[in-house]
Amino acid sequence: MATEAPHSWRDSYKGMSSDNIKGLVLALSSSFFIGASFIVKKKGLKKAGTSGVRAGIGGYSYLLEPLWWVGMITMIVGEIANFAAYAFAPAILVTPLGALSIIISAVLAHIILNEKLHIFGVLGCALCVVGSTTIVLHAPPERAIESVREVWDLATEPGFLFYAALVLTAVFILIFHYIPQYGQTHIMVYIGVCSLVGSLSVMSVKALGIALKLTFSGMNQLVYPQTWVFTFVVITCVITQMNYLNKALDTFNTAVVSPIYYVMFTSLTILASVIMFKDWDRQNPTQIVTQMCGFVTILSGTFLLHKTKDMGDGLCTSPSMRSAKHTDEEDGFGEGIPLKRQDLLRS
Repeated sequence: MATEAPHSWRDSYKGMSSDNIKGLVLALSSSFFIGASFIVKKKGLKKAGTSGVRAGIGGYSYLLEPLWWVGMITMIVGEIANFAAYAFAPAILVTPLGALSIIISAVLAHIILNEKLHIFGVLGCALCVVGSTTIVLHAPPERAIESVREVWDLATEPGFLFYAALVLTAVFILIFHYIPQYGQTHIMVYIGVCSLVGSLSVMSVKALGIALKLTFSGMNQLVYPQTWVFTFVVITCVITQMNYLNKALDTFNTAVVSPIYYVMFTSLTILASVIMFKDWDRQNPTQIVTQMCGFVTILSGTFLLHKTKDMGDGLCTSPSMRSAKHTDEEDGFGEGIPLKRQDLLRS
């Protein structure tokens, strides 16, 4: 009996597949570049806002700012790595690792943007790492797909079509009803659009990534119209995401935007992946529960990063001291207070 237990354990846990390892490495690289891009783009948006109309109120002067383009190129590099990661590993593995970009973003914001990181923020970073590790170790193997038409069949099943219809309805309501009224005061409006559209873009990115991977391996998928439909969806969704993410970054504090966007985007992407690719069908209940525990751990870490962002080194605890501290920051951008409203308060 004593010798059977180790053997049984080895049978139940076979380690990560080679494709999952490739996806993991690409996802980690992506997190570094994307985390850094948030800070560089924020600097560019601030600089552009001093001489033109801010992105948060409909301006596009940041397109003439070189620093913003450096951030955009950095983000593109990260997104390419992320794109490749989805071709090798399931979304339930790749997407939660975006928490590492939050850590990088928070640390660089502390150094470059003077957005202080409290000791509990450091604990939040540690929780993100622990949660990410838990998810990586219990991620499901990638689904074996031999043609982009198989992905199309999954995307056109009633369950995913219903999810996509709900997402598009919510996006149109947010864009045409809530953004004109609440875009400058409620962070969830901009991020809601980015996250909802993002969940569809990830599914299309994964489909396109699989098509390209199969094409490079000798099975040409470019001859199928489904490949080009997925390409069109990716382009449309990414443009929409970038537009509203720029508005969110220009209107609200980076350390607030990053974790909230991560939580909403990751949650919706995991939901979409479970519906479309049926990731949990290839796992037992223990693995699913462990993954969810890892995800909750990451959410706890991002919550700590968000709630302790304005505590600095722990000395500024009163509201008046926190207010004074924000006034002294580089451009005086307070957490959670839209820039437009701050301008009105100062005038």
